[in-house]
Amino acid sequence: MTPTPFLVAVDVVVFAIRRGRLEALLVRRANDPYRGRWALPGGFVEAREDLEAAARRELREETGLADLHLEQLYTFGDPKRDPRGRVISAAYLAVAPPGKSAARAGSDAAAVAFHAARQPPAIAFDHAAVLAKAVDRLRTKSEYSTLPLRLLDSPFTLSELQRVYEVLLERPLDKRNFRKKMLALEALEETRGFRREGAHRPAKLYRLSPRSPNLLKEKGILFPF
Repeated sequence: MTPTPFLVAVDVVVFAIRRGRLEALLVRRANDPYRGRWALPGGFVEAREDLEAAARRELREETGLADLHLEQLYTFGDPKRDPRGRVISAAYLAVAPPGKSAARAGSDAAAVAFHAARQPPAIAFDHAAVLAKAVDRLRTKSEYSTLPLRLLDSPFTLSELQRVYEVLLERPLDKRNFRKKMLALEALEETRGFRREGAHRPAKLYRLSPRSPNLLKEKGILFPF
């Protein structure tokens, strides 16, 4: 049997917490196919290029974003996913804290903007399925990993961190139990700084401990409380 020729691509789902909700970064395509439609940042992998290197390059070229936490999400290979031919895509999930989320349209994009991740506009290719898979993965990892902490600029208050978890889990969390659980995980490192939040007394500032593992299954965040 003659092997079917195919191309390898990467797609990147970049999440940020903006306007009190989970948003994903989309680019408006400047070229065919789907010219003028929104899509995830991405493109074809070069001959001598590592997959993650390709994902970071495409993200930088199309949106200007760099140095984000990036992890592989899933491989998408439906034969009809791309009208240009047989294209297999390795999708990546990235998280952008506010200080690293200022995106700009690159050479291959007519525009770039963050949109509601759970209710996005119509998007090209099979990117709606890719985005839905990424939203589910991010929510699931909120229950056992330090990934949500990477959505915040460092340092941050525990109240700011709780708001991130409430956005991801789509429900309110008890303040006292949340703080007790997070501090028990030993994933946070207390700094010497404080930040005033409203009329309340200044709140302590924390950051993700450099000694903390990415996965916390041994201790378990185990939401809901």
